Amino acid sequence: MAFNLWHNALELFDNVSKKINLDEVAHKRLSKCVRELTVSIPVKLDNGGFEVFTGYRVQHNIHRGPSKGGIRFHPDVTLDEVKALAMLMTWKCAVVGIPYGGAKGGVICDPAKMSIGEIEKLARRYTSEIITIIGPEKDIPAPDMNTNPQVMAWIMDTYSMDKGYVVPGVVTGKPISIGGSQGREEATGRGVMYTTLNTLKHFNMDIEHTSVVIQGYGNVGKATAELLYKEGCKIVGVGDVYGSICNPHGLDITKLSKHWADTGSVIKYKDADSVENKDLLELECDVLIPAALEGQIREDNAEKIKAKIIIEAANGPVTPGADNILRQKNICVVPDILANAGGVTVSYFEWVQGLQSYFWSKREVNLKLRDIITKAFYDVLAISEKENVDMRMASYMLAVGRVAEAVKIRGLYP
Repeated sequence: MAFNLWHNALELFDNVSKKINLDEVAHKRLSKCVRELTVSIPVKLDNGGFEVFTGYRVQHNIHRGPSKGGIRFHPDVTLDEVKALAMLMTWKCAVVGIPYGGAKGGVICDPAKMSIGEIEKLARRYTSEIITIIGPEKDIPAPDMNTNPQVMAWIMDTYSMDKGYVVPGVVTGKPISIGGSQGREEATGRGVMYTTLNTLKHFNMDIEHTSVVIQGYGNVGKATAELLYKEGCKIVGVGDVYGSICNPHGLDITKLSKHWADTGSVIKYKDADSVENKDLLELECDVLIPAALEGQIREDNAEKIKAKIIIEAANGPVTPGADNILRQKNICVVPDILANAGGVTVSYFEWVQGLQSYFWSKREVNLKLRDIITKAFYDVLAISEKENVDMRMASYMLAVGRVAEAVKIRGLYP
């Protein structure tokens, strides 16, 4: 059976519910998404043609605050994927203690085959179709796969034009010139970096003797590589959609990022050897950071993983079956809802700054992010050690427990 992220998310939720003895009412409510909106998005193409795209916006939970989650433009977007990512956002916000529920959006399209003008039309019409359920007090979108600050600017502008006044809080991940936050662009990667350093500290591992492999060299993977490199880690392998490279002596990430900026890929970098994408995950290293798509580490390749630690920078990169294998191999997996929560944390900062019309320095943003991610890591670690469970189970026990408490306290209306 094909991998299904929603079934994966539900299976994990069920396992956690049993572990914490979650009551039946909370379990039933949290097993469902509060809203699932499917929309048609008609767009006039540059060549005079016409296309109708399908888009989704799903809100999983709103008990702890307005829902929050990114919007992705990708040809493989499905409703089940969006539902799962919305649920993951609920847990992610809860594990780091910020007052949001989870949401997610997606449009089935291939931005690589579209012009900038067509993408703008798509983004604006998608916004107009979901406008009744989003807003700074309802649901706040953000960038995700194949969306960026410019797309967020179009969404904010479309929403603001409809309202008749500027509403910067309707999205996060905006350009700084229209109310974005310092430090937002690299926030997810910075959160992964803080999580990695905390994990290394816990295991008494020397940073400068730690080898790292990173799958994915987009916004998250690239920022993670650059930040860990500055901290002294030895990055021995990276990969993107076009291919992967490795150098057991360590890559010069400053030069590699320039090569990436010049060519659009990490491949053909002169100071590294080529490696198949499927083999990148199996390289010898201390820390493996999957920062690409979900379902990359599965039962058919988990046994070949040689890393001591896996930091999940992507959403759902390890399947449940693979998780069991990694656990048997004593590989520590720091889960996505903890490891990649830096993005939503700084999105929360951006939202707060926008509501107050008072903006912080980049140093202030980064220090607040460090404090929140570090506290969340040690909160999870404490549960892991007390309950004798792995970091994934501990993260979910903390997150689901917090959301369930909100469900219980608020009760049922009517």
